[in-house]
Parts: sequence; structure tokens; C-alpha cells
Amino acid sequence: MKQVLWFRRDLRVEDSALLANAIKDVLPIFIFDKNILKNLDKNDKRITFVYKSVLELKKKLQGLGLDLSIYYDEPKNVFTKLKNDNFDEVLCSVDFDTYAKDRDKEIESIIPVKRFIDSFILNPNSHLKKDNTPYKVFTPFYKSLSMITQSNNIQEYTHNKNLNKVDFDYSSFPTLEEMGFEEQSLPDYLYKGGLELLEEFKAKVNKYQDERDFFYIDASSKISVHLRFGLISPKQVFNYFKSFNSTNCESFIREIFWREFYNYILFHFPHSEFNNLNGLQIKWNENEDDFLKWCEGKTGIPIIDAAMIHLNNTGLMHNRLRMVVASFLTKNLFVDWKKGEEYFAKKLLDYEASSNIGSWQWSSSTGADASPYFRVFNPYTQSQKFDKDGIFIKSIFSDFENIEPKLFHIENGLQSNLFVQYPKAIVDIKLSRQRAIDKFKEVKNEQF
Repeated sequence: MKQVLWFRRDLRVEDSALLANAIKDVLPIFIFDKNILKNLDKNDKRITFVYKSVLELKKKLQGLGLDLSIYYDEPKNVFTKLKNDNFDEVLCSVDFDTYAKDRDKEIESIIPVKRFIDSFILNPNSHLKKDNTPYKVFTPFYKSLSMITQSNNIQEYTHNKNLNKVDFDYSSFPTLEEMGFEEQSLPDYLYKGGLELLEEFKAKVNKYQDERDFFYIDASSKISVHLRFGLISPKQVFNYFKSFNSTNCESFIREIFWREFYNYILFHFPHSEFNNLNGLQIKWNENEDDFLKWCEGKTGIPIIDAAMIHLNNTGLMHNRLRMVVASFLTKNLFVDWKKGEEYFAKKLLDYEASSNIGSWQWSSSTGADASPYFRVFNPYTQSQKFDKDGIFIKSIFSDFENIEPKLFHIENGLQSNLFVQYPKAIVDIKLSRQRAIDKFKEVKNEQF
């Protein structure tokens, strides 16, 4: 039997379902999917990171006596040719977003496909309530997993050492330029391996619970991009921190299962990818100028603008800031969460469909375990609480270096400084909050 090992978002040889379940004669491949890449900007940093990671995967496979064939094409074209080359089946990890499901269904019509849970810990279909319906609230979902979350180790895959490399042309592969992209400089941490990042985070994990919300403090693990593209598996991350046998790791481990929860929700409620999971039919604000000012960081609210400018420049945004800017867009500006989700999909280095969709619906009070509709983050309160001295804001706006920090936390506070050119806030926070609450009440009364 000749098998194709289709690496996608599992760019590693450790804890690899593909290498564990392969039988004998194998052709590992990676496809730079034209259907996906055609929608991305030529300076998208993610393509540089993935390209670098794919070449590293090729070297690691060579170290196992295998290799990696790399394509730039539509998957259906690749597998049509491989079928003609007498390959019998494809092994791949499974994804649950609409494009991935449609793509895999198309490939399955060409050549048999075996799918494995490899980008997540849980099989979403194996963790239901007693009535065999899926959970919609995180806390009971998490509690139901106690046998897993309280264990000291989750068994990882070990690769089959009796695999043979199929005779094939592994020497040619596309360059970034041939695919229409320009090589980008990446944040320093993206040049490090996943385990190296965990080692660095180990020294900070004891303070994680206390410092995680302060967006001027470097308190995060920085592991999200590596998880997204599978340079490290969630099981590896879980096992690494469980090995300390420390209660200080529990809050971080809980975050791993928020990622699992959102993947679980997307699996059980696929309509939520494009529609409100809770069924609310909301007439959103369609003022494009409001949305564009949010995108460009020109809202007149320092913490919102700093967060968006930082995202646009780096592809990065602290989790607390993601909640703040999402609440502002969907509640204060009353713009459809799908527009914000699509913008994040374009910009975030660690963009992951299930987590992004779930988080946006949480913020907009339209999804599973959503924030109550009357909960609206006050951006000024948030910046006062989590960046009192304006350290993050000043790191983005160099002209604000000598500004008294308290002005950042007062609505239109910068207007009182004659030496600062900064726009007035595009909405009144109190009035826009009440408008959102009233609109949600109206919708709920009409539909329920």
C-alpha cells in the first residue's frame, strides 16, 4: 500500500498522527493551497512563517529517512495526479471549518482519505451531556473533562519507525516569490521552536494568573502561532506543564481547553461560522466609515487605536485587548461581529477559525457561553485598570511620551492638551452602550 501523508496544520514529526498511523510506503506532502493564498496580501507574515516551518519539517523528515514533497497548487490537482501515480489513500488531520470540510470531501472523491484528530486534544463527538447533546457553556464542559484535565499526562503519538520513503522527486519546490509573496521579517519569538518558548514561559507561569490581563506586561506563552500551525501539539503543551505538578499551571491549562471548547462548538454548530449561534436576527449598524476608523485605529479612543495600530503593524494583539476592541466594535459601534472576525482573519498571525469565531460571538453576545448583552467593556476603564501608566499606549504613540497617563483613561481627555493632535471619540461611550442594550432588548422581545 502506498500512502500520502498530507501535512497541513501539523508541521511537526513529534506527536504526529500521520507518522504514527502510516503503514509502510509513504509520500509526505505539503500543499501551498492556491484557493487560500489567493485571498492573502503579498506581505502576509504568516506565509513567511509557514514557508520557513515547512522547510524545517522537510529537514526533520529527512532525519527520519523520509522527505517532503512541496506543492503550490489547488489540492484537487495534486491528488488527481497522485491517484494516477497509484497512491492508495491519504492520511491527514481533520479541520471543521467549511472550506476544510468541502476541500476534504472533494479530495475523498478522488482518493480515499483517513482523518485523525491531531490539531486538538479532544474528539468533539466524544464529550456530550447525559442527554447526548453538546455543551454550550464552558464551565460545565470543562468540568466534564476532569478525567483528562486532572491527569498528569495525555498519551502522545509515537511514529512508526518502519516507514519507507516512496521514490519521488523531492528536490523541486516553489519559492515565496513564485507564489506571489514577499519574505517578511517576523517577531523574534517566531524564530524559536515551540519547546524553547515553553521553557521561557516556565519562568513566568507562576505569575500568569495575576499578570495575564495586563497588556503592557510580557506575561503570555507566545505559543499560539506554533499551536495554530502545529509546530507543537496541544498534548505536548499540556504534558509539559503537567510535568511540574504545580497548581500554578492550572489557569494556563484551562486556556488550552478554551481552544478545545471553541473547536467543539464549531463542530457541533457549523452554522455558527457565518451566523449567530443563538439565532438572534440583529440589524447591525452598516456605516462603513465607523468600521474603517476601527480598522485603522482612528476612533479617538487611545486604547482602541493603540491596539488596532499594533495589530496592523505586527499581526499581534493581547487577549484582553481582543475583548476590548471586539466589545467596542460590536456594542459601542454596533457593527456586525462578522466584519471584525474577517478583519482579524486577515491580520492575526495566530488566526484560528474556531477560536476567532467563538471569541467574536462571545463579545457580541450572539454565541455559545456568550457575554450577557448588557455587558459592555468600557475602554477607558479597561485601560485604567490594565495599563494605568499608559505604557502600552505610549509604546504605540511616540508623540504621547510626555502626556499625563490619566488623560488616556478619560473620555476625550486628550482634547484638554493643546499640544496634542488627536481626534475626538467617534461615539459617546455611555450613550452607545445604552443604545446597544436597547437594541438587544428589542430584538429579544421580538424574537422570543
